[in-house]
Amino acid sequence: MQRVLITAFEPFNGETINPSLETARAVDGMDFPDIEVDVIELPVERFQAPDMAIAHIRMTKPDAVLMLGEAGRRSRITPERVAVNLDDFTIPDNGGHQPRDEPIVRGGPVGYFSTLPLAAMVNQLECARIPAKISNSAGLYLCNRLFYSVMHAIAVEELPVRAGFVHLPYLHEQVVSKRQDMPSLSRETMAQAVRIMVQTSLQEC
Repeated sequence: MQRVLITAFEPFNGETINPSLETARAVDGMDFPDIEVDVIELPVERFQAPDMAIAHIRMTKPDAVLMLGEAGRRSRITPERVAVNLDDFTIPDNGGHQPRDEPIVRGGPVGYFSTLPLAAMVNQLECARIPAKISNSAGLYLCNRLFYSVMHAIAVEELPVRAGFVHLPYLHEQVVSKRQDMPSLSRETMAQAVRIMVQTSLQEC
């Protein structure tokens, strides 16, 4: 049986929920034929989040890692193409850290590409009538830092695992609470999307 690890973030920046965590929890209870799905919640904290994810990868040895995060102003599910070696936080993380213009790994590669089958993921999502698009920027906050750190560990340690990051829009209830005109998707739609991406993540690129 193949194994897929899903990581998701706790709420941050004054929010009470995070769509990545709510979606991961919904997916955690689903049945996947021939796939064992493991879900972990990560703190929105500069050092703890990557360390926890990498430690879990080393311990459980998944075949694929699907990292999830929030991109509130996006209207689609957006698998990320590349992680860059730069921290430039516009807001502090939940631990109060706010690095500006600092490398994630000094002397490390400029970037790492996702090793997930991104085009196949987007195609499968669109076939299910779920809006999706490959993104070329994971930002410069915790999502990018986690993405880069995990890919760097996989490369340096030559771990036999494919991995990548996916940004999710706001949930409907987040937009309602903000009383602003913002895009959002339902919990059910995002859970279906992650289910599709879990299954697609193990396909050949």
